[in-house]
This record gives sequence, structure tokens and C-alpha cells, in this order.
Amino acid sequence: MILLVGATGDLGGRVARLLRESGQDVRCLVRPTTDDSPLRAIGAQIVRGDLTEPATLAPACEGVETVIATATAITRRFAGTSSATIRDVDEVGMGHFVDAAEAAGVQRFVYLSFPIGGARRRTPLEQAKLAIERRLADSPMRAVVVRSDGLQEVQLSRAARFDLAAGKATVIGKGDNRRRLVSSGDIAALLAAVALEPAPPAQIDVGGPEPLTTNEIIGLAGELSHRPMKVQRMPRPVARLATLMLKRRNDAMASALGAGLSSDIEEATWDDKPLRQRGINPRSVTDFLKEQSQALAGH
Repeated sequence: MILLVGATGDLGGRVARLLRESGQDVRCLVRPTTDDSPLRAIGAQIVRGDLTEPATLAPACEGVETVIATATAITRRFAGTSSATIRDVDEVGMGHFVDAAEAAGVQRFVYLSFPIGGARRRTPLEQAKLAIERRLADSPMRAVVVRSDGLQEVQLSRAARFDLAAGKATVIGKGDNRRRLVSSGDIAALLAAVALEPAPPAQIDVGGPEPLTTNEIIGLAGELSHRPMKVQRMPRPVARLATLMLKRRNDAMASALGAGLSSDIEEATWDDKPLRQRGINPRSVTDFLKEQSQALAGH
């Protein structure tokens, strides 16, 4: 039995579908008020619980051999639908979940993280991810930490202030540092693969096939949509100050700004090799933007 935590999100839902298509028994931990019908439709077993309610976690872990954890509070924090902070969910709650998995005898724990920036800019989400990575390093379970570069569907979306339809984009910093944005579908396939392969590595750093700067992505978007993108820039000092000031007031925004700042500074030393090694043909940013541009043109 494989237990998914975060399966009602886009990425987690993709993982659930892939595992079910390959014939795996899948159980999903779903919050009491969340719609579970898409997961039931694919034959997943549902157990109700919440990372902020430790007593609900042990029953979810019973009889489970492998856990895949993609859950995070940041989306609901942005939407204003959760009073539980990133620390409550991603650090304390996920820590309780690791405890419950250990106690239940779970053998493998696949955890989705991301590249962690310098300590000077540590954001609430980075603090949480790093805490869980350290907790898993001390666990008797076989831990597989997948550090993924930014997801194309998230970073190149209106929510991230990259609005292809309106022809507008916001750039944090200089925008000339190359990163490797990666498809959600490709990361889902990677998570499903390492949950099943005999001896996965303890840490996988992964990105997409195309190293591009933010400025290059904006230029490419303008070419494909046949109109230049209007760019608003946030200098690094402003982003640093905003990240610091928002840590307690708005943990989601502080985490997003901090991630944007790290992307503008931290060099991507990873590539798409972990995907290709597992037979996953990764989608490029160019192909993603082509699909988005064609969809807009069709409206």
C-alpha cells in the first residue's frame, strides 16, 4: 500500500493517477472538508485526516509500506482558506506525520522538497522543508528527498505574476540567472518511479531540460504570443526587505518572494538527468509556453 499526502493538489493528483494506472494500491490522506471524488473515481482508498491533527495520522499509516508526501499549506494560505500557517502544516504537522509513519513501520518515505537557498534568506517554507529533510535523515525509514526546481505550471502562472493572457510579468532581481523550470507531470512521474524502484538515492536534485533566465522566458513568451510582455521589476534589496517584513504577517508571500530571490541568485547545479534515467522525456519551458499560447489563440 502506498499512502499519498497531498493528493488533492494538482501534483499529488497526478501521482495518484500514475500509480493507479500502474496497478498500485493507493491510499490518500484527505482533509475532512476536501472533495475526494476525483480520487475515489480512480479507485484510491480515502482516509480522512489532517496534518495539524496528530491523532488522525496513525490510522492513515496502518499497513502502509511507502509514503509520498507533496502536501503544503502555501496554496491555501495564498487563497486565504486556511488559518493554519506554513509552520503549522509543513513543519510541525509534517513532522508529526513522519513520526506516525515511523511508528507504523513504513519502509520508504518519498518527500518533495526544493533547492534551499542561503541561511540569510531563510523563508517559512524553506525552514519547514529543511526541518523535515533533517528529520528524515535521522529516520530508520528509507528516505528519498526530491529537490525539484520550480514547476512550470506554478511559476509561469497568473498567481506567480506571470500573466501570458494579459501580457504582463513581474521579475524579482535582475532576471539573468538560469534555472530549469520543470513540468508538474514530469515530477509526478519521478515521484511515482522512486516510490517503486528497488534502491532509489537518498536525495535527487532535478530540473527541466532547458536552462533559461527569467528574461529569456519573458522574451520567448512575447515571441510565441506575438506581442511583447510588459515587465515590472522588483530589485533584490526590495525583495529581501519584503521577505523579512512579511515572515510573520504573510508567510506565503514571504516564501514566494524568497523563492523568487533565490532563483535570481542561486545557480542551478542540477539538470534533467534523473528524469531521463527513468525513461521520462521532460517537457521544456518552450513547449509549455507554446501550449499556453496556442490555447489562448484558440479562445
